[in-house]
Amino acid sequence: GFFMKNFLSDKAKSIEPYTPGEQPKDKKYIKLNTNESPYPPSDMVKKAVIKSSFDDLRLYPDPNVSDLKKEIAKLYNINTNNIFIGNGSDEILAFSFMAFFNKGDKVYYPNITYSFYSVYSSLFDLNEIKIHLKDDFTIDINDYKNLDAGIFIANPNAPTGLLLSSSQIEEIIISNRDNIVIIDEAYIDFAQTESAYKLINKYDNLLVIQTFSKSRSLAGIRLGFALGNENLIQGLKNIKYSFNSYTINRLSIIAGIEAVKDKKYFEYSVSKIINTRERIKTQLKELDFKVLDSKSNFLFISHKNIFAENIYLKLKDNGILVRYFKTDIIDNYIRVTVGTDEEMDIFINKIKDIIKP
Repeated sequence: GFFMKNFLSDKAKSIEPYTPGEQPKDKKYIKLNTNESPYPPSDMVKKAVIKSSFDDLRLYPDPNVSDLKKEIAKLYNINTNNIFIGNGSDEILAFSFMAFFNKGDKVYYPNITYSFYSVYSSLFDLNEIKIHLKDDFTIDINDYKNLDAGIFIANPNAPTGLLLSSSQIEEIIISNRDNIVIIDEAYIDFAQTESAYKLINKYDNLLVIQTFSKSRSLAGIRLGFALGNENLIQGLKNIKYSFNSYTINRLSIIAGIEAVKDKKYFEYSVSKIINTRERIKTQLKELDFKVLDSKSNFLFISHKNIFAENIYLKLKDNGILVRYFKTDIIDNYIRVTVGTDEEMDIFINKIKDIIKP
């Protein structure tokens, strides 16, 4: 028979990629599975993208993304040298694994967190050490003190939605002055708390990563940013420019600038999501769900009588997608993105049918 040579590297053969949330095409679903915003981007974004010069697309974008950096610098009252822009925060996370760790280094993060960290560890040949959450899914900050290698913490954490306070984050940073501490703040805007970025001028070992995907309704444009001291930002730049000078396209830059400028719409859509989240928390508790006190744009829930996978499958049959992780410890939980009030009312009604004895 014909023998086909396998040209794949050992890594490409063996690595288990990150699994994104389902995007099925068989029918119209209410999508509560990938933590997108239920609200459209700002009108200012729409106008600027439509008005942008189509002919300019023949030109490369600004590799330094200066105009967007300026807007972010204004918003956070920091220097543009303290900002790195990435093609989604996932890209910045990947660059961080390359910029701050050598092959074989240890890297620490919670055992239940954003599952991409594990994938990156494996991709870049690091030695991951998972620190167990407490039984209530909270992070015990004492487990993160005086470690001997870099640390990633999603805050609020995913898929739990639980938050560490700014002072708890600072304690971790202070006790790890020789290690980099990377705080992944994809959901921080829903937490009604200070971002850790306030600490970047105080500590040279802190990198804070945020995204436009959730609170600014731009998941489809792939835009994220990191805030940290110049040395860390330079490390990210060195990796980026060794990979691709033009990671951010022209339309993304235009959209990003307007999204940052439109503070009013940002505050409006974020507060709507927070209000809906709190209302649905209460309703789910009344239906005997265990509901973690999420400070993100999703809820992590478990029912005492009906197994999570059954709930997930029945919701799917009813045209509602939620995220189910068939993973130890959390396999009796589903993660539900907070949609519009209308979507969440439909969700609650379907849930009532599903849990009827």
